[in-house]
Amino acid sequence: MTKFRLDADNNSGSQVTLTSYMIGGTDVGQLNLGYESTNDLSKSENFCLGCQNKSTNTILDLPDDTYLRRRDPFIPKPTIKERLKEKIKGGCTRKVFYKRVPILAWLPSYNADFAVSDLVAGITVGLTVIPQAIAYANVAGLPPQIGLYSSFMACFIYAIFGSCKDSPIGPTAIAALLTRENIHDLGPAGATILCFLTGCVVFLMGIFQCGFFIDFISGPVAAGFTSAAAIIIATTQIKDILGLSFSGGEFILIWEQIINHISETKLYDATLGIVTILVLLVLRSIKNIQIGSEDQRHKPMYAFLNKSIWLISTARNILVVCVTAGLAYYFEMNGSHPFRLTGYIKPGLPDIKLPPFEVQMGNTTRHFGEVTSTLGSGILVVPLFAILENIALAKVFAEGKSIDATQEMLAIGMCNIASSFVQSMPVTGALSRGAVNNASGVKSTFGGIYTAIIVMVSLKFFTPAFSYIPKASLAAIIVAAVVFMVELHVVKPMWKTKKIDLIPAAATFLACLLLRLEVGIVIGISINVMFLLYQSARPSIRVEKLTTSFGCDYILITPDRSLAFPSVEYVRSVVSKAGIKQGYSSTPVVIDAKHIQAADFTTAAGIKSLIDDFHSRSQPIVFYNLKPSVLSIFQGVGPKAFIHCNSYLELNRLLQEHCETIKCKLKISDDVSLNM
Repeated sequence: MTKFRLDADNNSGSQVTLTSYMIGGTDVGQLNLGYESTNDLSKSENFCLGCQNKSTNTILDLPDDTYLRRRDPFIPKPTIKERLKEKIKGGCTRKVFYKRVPILAWLPSYNADFAVSDLVAGITVGLTVIPQAIAYANVAGLPPQIGLYSSFMACFIYAIFGSCKDSPIGPTAIAALLTRENIHDLGPAGATILCFLTGCVVFLMGIFQCGFFIDFISGPVAAGFTSAAAIIIATTQIKDILGLSFSGGEFILIWEQIINHISETKLYDATLGIVTILVLLVLRSIKNIQIGSEDQRHKPMYAFLNKSIWLISTARNILVVCVTAGLAYYFEMNGSHPFRLTGYIKPGLPDIKLPPFEVQMGNTTRHFGEVTSTLGSGILVVPLFAILENIALAKVFAEGKSIDATQEMLAIGMCNIASSFVQSMPVTGALSRGAVNNASGVKSTFGGIYTAIIVMVSLKFFTPAFSYIPKASLAAIIVAAVVFMVELHVVKPMWKTKKIDLIPAAATFLACLLLRLEVGIVIGISINVMFLLYQSARPSIRVEKLTTSFGCDYILITPDRSLAFPSVEYVRSVVSKAGIKQGYSSTPVVIDAKHIQAADFTTAAGIKSLIDDFHSRSQPIVFYNLKPSVLSIFQGVGPKAFIHCNSYLELNRLLQEHCETIKCKLKISDDVSLNM
């Protein structure tokens, strides 16, 4: 490692000098980097200097080969093999190991108080996830036990590798819907393979730090997708609420079937479903009710009452399931069958085995290639939204702390891979259960261990009781949950801030409803990309006609962003027209490049043509405030008469020289006219 001392005066026009005081024990003297200020240095070299307006003395650490390449540009850059070796070496440190296995960081300080808090939170979330898991399996079109299989293995893995204590890993409504849309007729085996592939894709994205792909899903697109998904999920549950029996997975087809079979509605199922939805909504609304005044709430009786209200509200799903299952059991034991029940749920824990890489369909076997072909875009779409859901959850409960997206991707990837060994469908962090976890006072990811134990106990001993759960009550649980996923609240802010954002939101929403979810996402992202390309091709350019202190007129043109190849002709046209319309052909044009952080070859070629145009009509054009990296790109195409300066004093001098030249020419012209 080479250490440098930075000596710089951050005033305009100053030069940055690095004084090396240790390279292998030898002082090698000063190194002038040629930057105009420490701000340029910090941007170009990614240093955080914390420079003030006064002189600065900062110690920098640079790799030895970085120093040598700065000192002698002819020394070749390291090869890919050398870079990979350095990367591996840097990744095999104690600090990185603790970062990638977060449990090692907090386990030494884990105490009894934390254990009690995690136990309470884990049990609470466990009681919440059981009915949800069974219901989400129904959303995915899978046997109910698959939802429970998906709710425990990932909890163990995330407790070790997860970095967000509030994130309960398991099945979610969106993951279930995406599974339903992508496995087609592959059944549970297809869901397990999708879970495995989801884990592999997410894990690889974490390894290669590809989290930036999530940035291409804007807020409006995510809102449109989530709202459409919520409506589709609710639509799939209407038939169970009404007690109808029909097939059909597409949104439009489901509504056609509902209308065609509405006369077959079963009164008891419909009554139970609607009443259950209302009860769930009421119980949800009482969550934050506090009995007594501020002073009274500290008394044991009031504290007990308020905690009881919160617990009833939080555990509303399991309470509703127990009551309705008990009611159904009573009728069944008395020979009556008023409700459509969940039916047989395979008891016991699943066998731990490799995911099935081929699917048996009757007398035919679909091999892995055929299965992946059937899953299609789901292999990419499901992982994308698994990451999106979990990162969104982590950000909600981050409390101002930074989120390690790479670690979360690695953790979610491993969770899905491990879950696929117990016949799981794709899993990720669930926001609704995350809120329960947080409100229950969870202290670490160890709370997930208790949740997993609750689910495993229920699989081992209580699956016979689950068979009496009415389908209408499970459907009601889903509807009461997803109704709050419809993001109507974002429409007004978008209208007030930037109305054009409503276009990708509406397009995504409608496309997801009428076509497929992945098609809707692609359409929404495509519209956003088109907006970005248009903004890149049409930068805002400010044109001003100014006069210097010594009376020289000039035109100042300031682009508001970097110049990329789509914007070259537009910028060239604007500058050329401004040079002619805003003044005479002799009026200097100054392009302030302070906002131009990057350029490319096409931009440089366009700038060369622009300079040639101005040169052909003898009109000066000056580039001001060019970054060193941009300057080198412009100079790379070898433009003639390329004038640039980096200080206002130098700009004034150039303008003054031009004005004096023009005055001399005018004087000579006048003298010639008089002599004639």
